[in-house]
Amino acid sequence: MLIQSPHDPDFVQDPYAFYDAARADGPVQFWQDYGMFATFDHATVHALLRDRRLGRAVPGRGAAAAHLTDFDAVERYSLLELEPPEHTRLRRLVLHAFTSRRIAALEGDISAICADLLAGLPAGPFDLIPTYCQLVPVRVIARLLGVPEEMGPDLLRWSAAMVAMYQAGRSRTIEDAANTAAAEFTAFLRGYIEERRNDPRDDLITELIAAEDGGQTLSMDEMIGTCILLLNAGHEATVHSLGNAVKALVDRGATDALAHPERCVEEVMRYDPPLHMFTRHVYEPIEVGGHKLTPGDEIALMLGAAGRDPAVFDAPHRFDPTRAKNPHVAFGGGLHFCVGAPLARLEMQIALPMLFDAMADLRITETPMYADSYHFHKLDRLIVTS
Repeated sequence: MLIQSPHDPDFVQDPYAFYDAARADGPVQFWQDYGMFATFDHATVHALLRDRRLGRAVPGRGAAAAHLTDFDAVERYSLLELEPPEHTRLRRLVLHAFTSRRIAALEGDISAICADLLAGLPAGPFDLIPTYCQLVPVRVIARLLGVPEEMGPDLLRWSAAMVAMYQAGRSRTIEDAANTAAAEFTAFLRGYIEERRNDPRDDLITELIAAEDGGQTLSMDEMIGTCILLLNAGHEATVHSLGNAVKALVDRGATDALAHPERCVEEVMRYDPPLHMFTRHVYEPIEVGGHKLTPGDEIALMLGAAGRDPAVFDAPHRFDPTRAKNPHVAFGGGLHFCVGAPLARLEMQIALPMLFDAMADLRITETPMYADSYHFHKLDRLIVTS
């Protein structure tokens, strides 16, 4: 049995020591603070991501609490919370709109957004998170969806409030804020989608409206849930990945590795990913690591721990942006492999080299501190200068 508060300051700053100790005691351990089993090794995490006896949909899900009805309405139509056949149908329709061609076509937009932000950075020491890491992905998402980039502050506010629901120890205040954000975001998207029905543009919302497969189309609620998921999951993960990447590259003196950004980005996602825990519900009896799980149980797949498993990665605690073999699971796997992974990769492959080209002598002037926001692993602030 493991006892480790996710709010413990030492754990917040370095959860990897705990992961190593847990993994050494066996692939599956009961984590008392969460009241569920957790798996810390790469092989088990990889296998359970693909095991159809588990899933994301909550078994026997009933009505939401009265103060969370708007938030629940969004969650019910999120790809992340569905299983087949609903998940299969929805993902297929979404991928009709969110194509590799559309993502690749954003390369010029991403470069232009990065260049604009870099040109406006202050001269002295400043916090890179709100001035660059946050703004790159939110402006990209706005441009992808086709919503005005001036909506950025609202998108950031809504996203932060809703994503806080997945952190350890949420409060009623967090729940109320998330529900309000969901209601406001839903109202905005409902109106905007109706506008696009009458005035189609070259954007993802128009493509979602037009998406069709075998005579099936997306409902309004499904389009809203998809747009919110793209912002909340895609934007939040990219923000934290950019911040963690800058810290790792500077700390390890490895900025030259950005000459090969693809490998560098994959190593960032392995070494210090933005999402450390991905939970799944048990639908059928299953034995994992010598433990029997029954329907209704929940198990935590520790993505952050899997990336540091010495059984898979040589010198797992070494940041090696030239690492050739890198089968990390930071983007999940199986049915729930992150639909936005290609976009996140492209953003990072462009945003990181452009940053270090513009700030060739970038230095971190204050010790970076990770936020008490587990199971997200993100920096509170990143004060830099050049």
